[in-house]
Amino acid sequence: MKEWFAGLNQREQMSLLFLGLALVLYLLYMFVWAPLADEREQLALQNTAIAESQVRVDAMVSELLQLRQSGVKTGSGRNLTSVINESTGRWQLPVMRLQPNSRGEIQVRLENAAFDDVLQWLYHMEHTEHMLVREVSLTQASSVGLVNVTARIAEAG
Repeated sequence: MKEWFAGLNQREQMSLLFLGLALVLYLLYMFVWAPLADEREQLALQNTAIAESQVRVDAMVSELLQLRQSGVKTGSGRNLTSVINESTGRWQLPVMRLQPNSRGEIQVRLENAAFDDVLQWLYHMEHTEHMLVREVSLTQASSVGLVNVTARIAEAG
């Protein structure tokens, strides 16, 4: 091959050297530079996503700290059954059944309860006690203004 190269005129030798150099540069770009640049771009996107996630977590932490400082109960340390018993007693609602389930919710069955009192109680559970009323089923009872209620209540958060 050396003899073949030496047998070429100087212009052909220079052309082959330029072509060889261009081929080496192209191969370096394709197999070294381009994959590194792609990996760098992926890592930059991951860093951006992690930074955005951290901003959201920081916002949630500061909100939680504000809630703790303002005295709002966040649900921890409270017995859901006792909160329900206390609040239904306050509105004199006739509780027929309290049934906890495996998801930490309690199903409450009220019979012959005053409709207005039930609405006030549900509002109180969500806005004062910070509970989550997941499902409510109302049916008309035997007397006017009275309803039978089945509600699923869980702790918010």
